[in-house]
Amino acid sequence: MVNTKINYFLIITFIFFSFIKGQKMTETGIATLGGGCFWCVEAVYQRIDGVISVIPGYAGGKSKTTTYKEICTGKTGHAEVAKIEYDKKIISYKQILNIFWQAHDPTTIDRQGNDIGTQYRSVIYYYNDEQKKIATESKIEADKSGYWKDKIVTEIAEIYNYSDAEDYHNDYYDNNPNQPYCVFVIKPKLDKLVEKGVIESK
Repeated sequence: MVNTKINYFLIITFIFFSFIKGQKMTETGIATLGGGCFWCVEAVYQRIDGVISVIPGYAGGKSKTTTYKEICTGKTGHAEVAKIEYDKKIISYKQILNIFWQAHDPTTIDRQGNDIGTQYRSVIYYYNDEQKKIATESKIEADKSGYWKDKIVTEIAEIYNYSDAEDYHNDYYDNNPNQPYCVFVIKPKLDKLVEKGVIESK
């Protein structure tokens, strides 16, 4: 009976410390950002140290789910976004946003270059009050920095009606480097950010 109790105690202790260890190893955060075409945003953050995964998706629309074909009409209200999971021990939410301001043009409404429509709007979706506060302060700082000549118009809103995009959007740039959009839009952007030291070459 005593041995059974000891074994039970050891098992519980092992499970407890394994859980604590796992918690320490997985201090992750989620940032969901819209900065034009999600293929671009995905490609940028896949080259950032501390980013665990980037998933293209849709958020902020009239319905809980949608499709790429539907959002391309510009009538669903969704924005193309990237859901970024990151290791908080390596990179902070504020640092994620610092990259965001440099990785797209936050001064144009419903537009990034030749991509025009509400689905291409600049937007930060927050998950809690802390993220909202950091995003608001970060936007003010970015506006004051003078990095962009015009006023930043990025929307800051609570996350809602988010859904992952279709699987073929995942790793789009890496899987389709010779696709015209990748060659003429994404690659020059990545090259520019690498040159500035904002992201790493992959």
